[in-house]
Amino acid sequence: MKGSPRRFGRLFVISSPSGGGKTTVVERLKRRAPQLVRSVSVTTRLPRPGERHGRDYRFVSSTTFERMKRSGELLEWARVHGASYGTPKRPIMQAIAHGRDALLSIDVQGARQVRRLLGSSAVLIFLLPPSTEALQQRLMRRRTDSASAIRRRMAAAAREMACAQWYDYEVVNDRLSDTMAQVKAIVTAAGAGSPRSRKGNGGP
Repeated sequence: MKGSPRRFGRLFVISSPSGGGKTTVVERLKRRAPQLVRSVSVTTRLPRPGERHGRDYRFVSSTTFERMKRSGELLEWARVHGASYGTPKRPIMQAIAHGRDALLSIDVQGARQVRRLLGSSAVLIFLLPPSTEALQQRLMRRRTDSASAIRRRMAAAAREMACAQWYDYEVVNDRLSDTMAQVKAIVTAAGAGSPRSRKGNGGP
């Protein structure tokens, strides 16, 4: 008698423009769905206040990052706002191979690479701000960027939001409780079977 088909895991990717709330959503999703494997990204940027090496990011030198790229250690990588970010490949691929679902918080450049590599095994979710004005206010409230940096981030946000159309799901991040309910429902449904979205599973 044959056993049931082997289940491979899915990789849930959450993206948003800078200030769009993906860090908060991912942190809350981890608490609500602790079975999700969370990969700690590597980055060449300096830590922000309160960030810890190995918990929020692995902070590495540009030389180390380039070595990881060349040796194929990164699932995806991108250059964002003057710094490099990447996802270590091994933990993600091992989790998926063993039937576990994983979670990534990455930008649109990385999401393209993930979709090309993993196809429909990747479920892409884009968080949209309720408006561009609301996004700008969020960036200003963070008090971590100069006025010129905020202008650059807003210009980048417009380009990133244009990419939301090729994600599997778009969620407007207005009220956090509503956002979490929608994202959790997506993860639950997709983890139980094939993801179903109003836009299908087409890639970029």
